[in-house]
Amino acid sequence: MKFLDLAKVHVRSGAGGNGCVSFRREAHVEYGGPDGGNGGGGGNVYAEAVDGLNTLIDFRYQQHFFAQNGRPGMGKQRSGKTGEDIILKVPVGTEILEEDETTLIADLTEVGQRFLLAEGGNGGFGNLHFKSSRNQSPRRANPGQPEVERTVWLRLKLIADAGLLGLPNAGKSTFLAATSNARPKIADYPFTTLTPNLGVVGVDNTEFVMADIPGLIAGAHEGKGIGDRFLGHVERCAVLLHLVDGTSETVIEDYHTIINELDMYGGELASRPRVTALNKCDAMGDVEQAQLHNELEQAVGANVHQISGVAQHGLTDVLRAVRATIDIRNKVENAPEEEDTGWRP
Repeated sequence: MKFLDLAKVHVRSGAGGNGCVSFRREAHVEYGGPDGGNGGGGGNVYAEAVDGLNTLIDFRYQQHFFAQNGRPGMGKQRSGKTGEDIILKVPVGTEILEEDETTLIADLTEVGQRFLLAEGGNGGFGNLHFKSSRNQSPRRANPGQPEVERTVWLRLKLIADAGLLGLPNAGKSTFLAATSNARPKIADYPFTTLTPNLGVVGVDNTEFVMADIPGLIAGAHEGKGIGDRFLGHVERCAVLLHLVDGTSETVIEDYHTIINELDMYGGELASRPRVTALNKCDAMGDVEQAQLHNELEQAVGANVHQISGVAQHGLTDVLRAVRATIDIRNKVENAPEEEDTGWRP
């Protein structure tokens, strides 16, 4: 299935049915009176987050969604049928934006969460509704309310617990394949990964979801390369795992390149907790590895893990560090709020 994380759709709700002007006409009924029914309401258009989807590719082939109009009222006090709703099924993590592609309308982050995109028009009242003691034979009815038409953007941000970051060819896909059930494309050239990949990672009898996005390059926040298109997919992550290629001739510069791109991207991504790992240690000698490790720790100002995705060296320790950060986030989010008793010292 092809991956698509941005789609433009046009939606239109149903118009309400018109009310009916009708009078009861039967033999031996001298004063039949009004019996016009109300019009039916128009159908609504909803967006609903469903399980089992991780792409918006369906909306590339269909962009227009129209709900059904309500049916008009009829005589003998018969109301019109309500128009059927339209439900746009989207992946969990889909944001709904206004036509300007900037204003956020809704963020569907849970399965079953639903948002009303366009409300159907109410049906008009029939002349029976207007009957009163002063007006026994009303000859008017209301028209149904018109439909609502709008254009919105759907933007998918994959929901993962941890996100993989690094320059192209830093070994992110190899790491994900070695630690999870994901099978991303792996090759010895930059930009092997062209779309985000998700994998379920297990460590110490616990599991979490990790996302691998295409590699970033200097100037990515300005649109260079392709990684900037997918940074949004790691915005929801509790922790970022930054892989630095140990075989690069500019290890420290490579580290600062990614950090600078996160800072320039803005938002909460720059302040997201990070775990840093020096990758491809199997391709380095012991002396070179120790020197690069010390230099990178000084640049990071924190502990740096030494790993190899190919040789599967040091993976458990780095996964435990990632898992610990995720647990801290979950503990904070699930902590009960303290009740305000109103007492003040």
